[in-house]
Amino acid sequence: MFGTGLLKGLGVTLKHFTDTFTDDRRKEPSRYEGSIKLDDGRRIIDQPITQEGLLTIQYPEERRLLPERFRYIPMLLWDTEIGEDRCTACGICAKVCPPQCIWIVRDSDENGKPITRPAEFYIDVAVCMSCSFCAEFCPFDAIKMNHDYELAVYDRYPQLVYDKEELTVPLEYYAALWPTQFAEEQAHRAKEKEEELRRNEEKKRAAAAKAQAKAAGVAEAGDGAAKPKRSKEELDALKAQAAAKAAAKKEGGADAGAVETGNAEAPVAEDAEAAAKRARLEELKRKAAEKAAQRKKEGGA
Repeated sequence: MFGTGLLKGLGVTLKHFTDTFTDDRRKEPSRYEGSIKLDDGRRIIDQPITQEGLLTIQYPEERRLLPERFRYIPMLLWDTEIGEDRCTACGICAKVCPPQCIWIVRDSDENGKPITRPAEFYIDVAVCMSCSFCAEFCPFDAIKMNHDYELAVYDRYPQLVYDKEELTVPLEYYAALWPTQFAEEQAHRAKEKEEELRRNEEKKRAAAAKAQAKAAGVAEAGDGAAKPKRSKEELDALKAQAAAKAAAKKEGGADAGAVETGNAEAPVAEDAEAAAKRARLEELKRKAAEKAAQRKKEGGA
């Protein structure tokens, strides 16, 4: 029938209208107001599953209890365990920020050398798009997303340009806003620390074993290369032998082999082979002289 859908829609609107007045008249100990359950701070902590349609919250008297993964603007973490900022001024968050609303100035020591600490850290909240890229890409878990969305001011500058002091919060504040994520991160950090300690212990053991093996090898090599000690008589004999060698070299007539045997006056033994070669050479010279004399005699005749 023509107009049936229109009548159904008007019926739904009328039902919601009447339910609103019915809920406003209900007074229960559980403090249901407008089908919304509130805590002591008048924040929404629950709502009936049967509730349909849109909910109207009487803000600022009523505030919705934000879920853990709600994000608005970034915040910097101050690690109370070690007493310093987690931020190292690496600049990764500023590089990955889509609207480029983050800028950092790195700190320096008294000699002007840059150090891993931010001297200034600014975020233009008016430009921030709450994408949480800075928190996801931070390698040191130094920047997280805050739940504070009540930032209404009259002027953008300087109220909406947050500096390092305004952005820094203690680690306990982050743990209260993100309890599940904080517990997971702490467990991961503890696991990494245990793994690092295990690797260090393995390196120490390996270094100790290497040093021990090296020391053992040096000791074995020293034992093998050790020379036996000579007696006094052997030393005196070596000295006398060296003196005899020096005297033979100076005179030029003594043989080194004879000096080593202790008989410096013995004549040099002639090699039989060398003597035979010299005798043959003399014989050849004699024959050659005879042939030459014979040719000369024949030529004169």
